[in-house]
Amino acid sequence: MQMQNRIKSYWEGEASRYSEGIWKEMNSFKKQAWVNLIDEYRPAGSSLKVLDIGTGPGFFAMLTAEMGHKVTATDCTQNMLNEAQNNLRQIGVAAELFLMDSHALSFADNSFDLILCRNLTWTLCDPQAAYREWYRVLKRGGRLLVFDANWNLRLNDPERQAKYLEDMAEAERRGIHRKGHVDPEEGDRIAKELYLSTRLRPHWDVGALIDVGFKEIFINTDITDRIWDEEDKVVYKSTPMFLVGGEKLQKLTYCEHA
Repeated sequence: MQMQNRIKSYWEGEASRYSEGIWKEMNSFKKQAWVNLIDEYRPAGSSLKVLDIGTGPGFFAMLTAEMGHKVTATDCTQNMLNEAQNNLRQIGVAAELFLMDSHALSFADNSFDLILCRNLTWTLCDPQAAYREWYRVLKRGGRLLVFDANWNLRLNDPERQAKYLEDMAEAERRGIHRKGHVDPEEGDRIAKELYLSTRLRPHWDVGALIDVGFKEIFINTDITDRIWDEEDKVVYKSTPMFLVGGEKLQKLTYCEHA
């Protein structure tokens, strides 16, 4: 619980900075790139019930609402939800927003056609428990799509740390400057202790998703060419973004014959 409170406190302070970031995405090619990627993997249907877990300032909520879906979004911090509500209002769409722990959702079983999350799972204290919970609220035939990266393996791996420093040096050489975190030292202290900071992903996720009940798994170990610009590819060269997810098995029916 102490770690969860530290995580919550840390991300409360990041809300406005992340909100600035998603507007840059909304006003670039990335918006349509993400729409295309979601459309490629989502279940069929013109108006799905979508759950965006860890919505932050609401990027996926904004996209999927504009796509015509019925959107519910959660986050563990009120500051992020406030930013999301304001951002949704600015583009004239709506979503139901809830302050909620990703490990313990208050929704009924089999509630959603599509569950999305981006850059969230690495922050979780117990990602296996979270995946089990997400499987529970997903409808049969529904799909979970997780977008993330091995952001913090470097904190426990000297070779990866060296590659990260090389990336930062190359970005500096090219004049690429990114606005830093509000408290980067605390961010690194938290990240070093997190469960997924010592697991290679998405390989770990595949096993975890199978363990909670998913039968069909989707995996793409590097989606950077689809959703990152050239500066992103320099700054995050050693931490490519991946897609991993699964489809909840349709209910089986049995026929008896005389």
